[in-house]
Amino acid sequence: MPRHANFIPQGVIPACLLPFNEDLSIDEASFRHHLSDVASVAGISAITINAHATEVASCTVDEQRRVLEITQDEIGKKLPIVNGIYAEGSVEAARLARMAEEGGASALLVFPPGPFTLGQRPEMALAHFKRIADASSLPIIVFEYPLAGGQGYPLDTLVKLFDAVPTIRAIKDWTPNVPAHEKNIRTLHSLDRPVNVLSTNSSWLMSSLVLGCKGLLSGSGSVIADLQARLFRAIQSNDLAEARRLNDRIYPTAEVFYADPFVDMHNRMKEALVLLGKQKRAVVRPPLMKLSGAEIERIRVALVKAGLLESGARSAA
Repeated sequence: MPRHANFIPQGVIPACLLPFNEDLSIDEASFRHHLSDVASVAGISAITINAHATEVASCTVDEQRRVLEITQDEIGKKLPIVNGIYAEGSVEAARLARMAEEGGASALLVFPPGPFTLGQRPEMALAHFKRIADASSLPIIVFEYPLAGGQGYPLDTLVKLFDAVPTIRAIKDWTPNVPAHEKNIRTLHSLDRPVNVLSTNSSWLMSSLVLGCKGLLSGSGSVIADLQARLFRAIQSNDLAEARRLNDRIYPTAEVFYADPFVDMHNRMKEALVLLGKQKRAVVRPPLMKLSGAEIERIRVALVKAGLLESGARSAA
């Protein structure tokens, strides 16, 4: 049973990074430090692991289990844990869901299966989520990808999912089209059984939250959880002036974290933590590669603009 049995996915949910040693093994001590640091931020409602930010695609099932064990041990009494379910097939996704519940997670973040890049039918998505729900009673957050890549679920499919699988309680909405994002928010929040829309549009977070999202789930929260929590609080309080001020601080980090190539976003966040003195190294697993000195310098400049780093601080690269 999860420690936080009544958890409803909403509010500010940072997705934590996973530090590695130079030999590419998990740096457990640094991971514990990172978890504790993020969990200490006032105003966050949960922590996400085994997701993009923890380089889940490069982690074995045993490593994912260990990541959950460490997280539970370090912060499980303090905050709910959202465990990512990243699998190509439904059977493996169900196994991971069982593992997450047995390990004390409070919710599941379900990634779309890879084969959906080749196309999908609504009944395929329904069968996928029903199998996961049969394996675990935990609340489910549907990771809604952009429709253009094939892995996103059309709104009609989402509504069918929510009717068929009552444990679905939220979506992490990566819809990049603003009118479609707003339609998701308005439609899902007005259902007889409302489903919370959490933004993951971190490159335009303020605009997304103003549309009415019930929270956010973002990898950049591994670096700027405090700014995100304060921004969300300002928008919930209709304090537009404060929201704009905070957004001006967030903007430089979003601009540098989510630059092309997009795949390096969490790589850049690791470098940011090193620059901030919060981590010893910024090792990533292949196929990701170490960033250039010039890019690390751009990250340093962005952190200075955001008021997170003194202007005299220099990159070690």
